[in-house]
Amino acid sequence: MPRILHVSDLHFGRPAVPLQIDAIEQLIQAERFDVVAVSGDVSQRARSGEFQRAQVFLRDARRVSEVIVVPGNHDVAWWRAPMGLGDTGQLYEDYRTYVHPEVEPVLDIAGARLVGLNTSHGITRRTLTWNMRDLSVIGDVTRKQLVRLAERLDAAPDGAARVVVMHHNPVRGELSQRHGLKHTSKVLGAFAEMGVDLVLCGHDHQEAIHFVEHTRKGTVISTAGTVSSRSRGGRPSSVNAIDVTDDELHIVTWIWEPGARHFAPGPVQVFPR
Repeated sequence: MPRILHVSDLHFGRPAVPLQIDAIEQLIQAERFDVVAVSGDVSQRARSGEFQRAQVFLRDARRVSEVIVVPGNHDVAWWRAPMGLGDTGQLYEDYRTYVHPEVEPVLDIAGARLVGLNTSHGITRRTLTWNMRDLSVIGDVTRKQLVRLAERLDAAPDGAARVVVMHHNPVRGELSQRHGLKHTSKVLGAFAEMGVDLVLCGHDHQEAIHFVEHTRKGTVISTAGTVSSRSRGGRPSSVNAIDVTDDELHIVTWIWEPGARHFAPGPVQVFPR
């Protein structure tokens, strides 16, 4: 059954910490996970140079693992089409060029189907709030996207774990006390109906593992911490390693140890499937 490394919020650019990036790259090569899942914000300002560095990271990961990646709010050139005014195709132009041509990719491996769900749409009517700091930051999922997601998950092989890869956190962050995604109850309810086993997200810059008991089955939410200098509350950077079996999800949070200059296994949580 598959083993997944979940990383998020790499923020290539000024916030990136080269020692941490090097350590993750070494971890990927050493552990040879079945999948490396990157849940958005590979860049800081959606600049081509930042995407090019992300391209190298993903290329090297693909030498030993399958890779799936989705955009985060920092990866969207929202100023090219705010409120849909302008060429919306330019929102993801550099992301598609350097990172991946699809913003909602699908990856099938033995034992799991991983489906990307793009929650990063720039500035739209649906993402507006009364807080000006939320501009281009808030995530959203449309009804059309949920219909498409359900179709893709229904096409998964029998018994395969259903995994959604998205950027914005649908569960309130412990320190931020905020959801990154709008209409979280509705989205989580839709995930329950689709039989989603696992959600891989980021955005909150704090590691967290949640079990949402909205059905008898429940959904596990893996929120990976940022790998940059922008960690929330001064917490160390982290990544999550997930083993998927027929019966359970086994999740280990790997924590950055600055003295040793590597990520080391830390807290372990196990959930039934």
